[in-house]
Amino acid sequence: MGTPEFARVSLERLISEKFNICGVVTQSDKPKGRGHKLQPTPVKELAILRDIRIFQPETLKDNAFAETLTALNPDMIVVVAYGKILPKYILDYPKFGCINVHASLLPKYRGAAPIHRCIIDGETQTGITTMHMAEGLDTGDMILKRAVEIGADMMVGELHDELATLGGDVLIETIAKIADGTAPRAPQDDAQSSYAHMLDRDTGRIDWTKSAQEIYNLIRGTNPYPGAFTGYNGEKLKIFNAIVEKNTAIGGKPGEIIDIADGKIAVATGDGTIVAITEVQPLGKKKMTVKDYLNGHKIEVGTVLG
Repeated sequence: MGTPEFARVSLERLISEKFNICGVVTQSDKPKGRGHKLQPTPVKELAILRDIRIFQPETLKDNAFAETLTALNPDMIVVVAYGKILPKYILDYPKFGCINVHASLLPKYRGAAPIHRCIIDGETQTGITTMHMAEGLDTGDMILKRAVEIGADMMVGELHDELATLGGDVLIETIAKIADGTAPRAPQDDAQSSYAHMLDRDTGRIDWTKSAQEIYNLIRGTNPYPGAFTGYNGEKLKIFNAIVEKNTAIGGKPGEIIDIADGKIAVATGDGTIVAITEVQPLGKKKMTVKDYLNGHKIEVGTVLG
């Protein structure tokens, strides 16, 4: 049971290890692009390619999936970023349980967006946790945990890909330990938990009164999606990369452009440190370097962004 690219990687590992996959459950196809053509989920695309049975139930509530579940009769259900809460009748069905691959070191960053939120929050470490699913949101007993370091300049897209691969590896190790009876089982400490809220349209909005490092973390934590942004000339300007400068923004108020040089737009922040913007995306255009942006756009020192 899974939906996005992160889940597809785990499905690929299950296929490569020759597990008998009796079916794939994924979310409904969604309209994308200008033509709003329905696009299958990444997990569905792989299932089609591998000729695996696909199920896309609109709801799991009120035993809606019970008949299909009984017919499939799985020994184990692997759940990776499926995107829907599993009711008790599904959680209780498989002999070896419902096993979840979660992209954080639980109990930190439960919820929908752990990869983005850990970078936005300035964490230096995260990882993968496998767990036995329970009725709460990411509250089940933990099985295995594997940590990774978050580089100071790592973007969320890079971290996503690293964790997706690690997730597949830890999943295979988890299944092997469950099968031979050696899998550990550790309850989570709810007092240590935190929640990774789902991203929305406003997640990437830059607050220039924050510190330069906090702003840079937001840029990193939203690149490539959904993108950090600020206002300029009444339009949204997305910012995909920047540098934190150590010199002091003398006299600059938060959001004020204090210098434009060497392919960088230097902006004052709330802690007196400069964020030098290096990669942007104007409304309706592709991503580009600031050098290319300045070739076709006039922007002046003293302008206040936001």
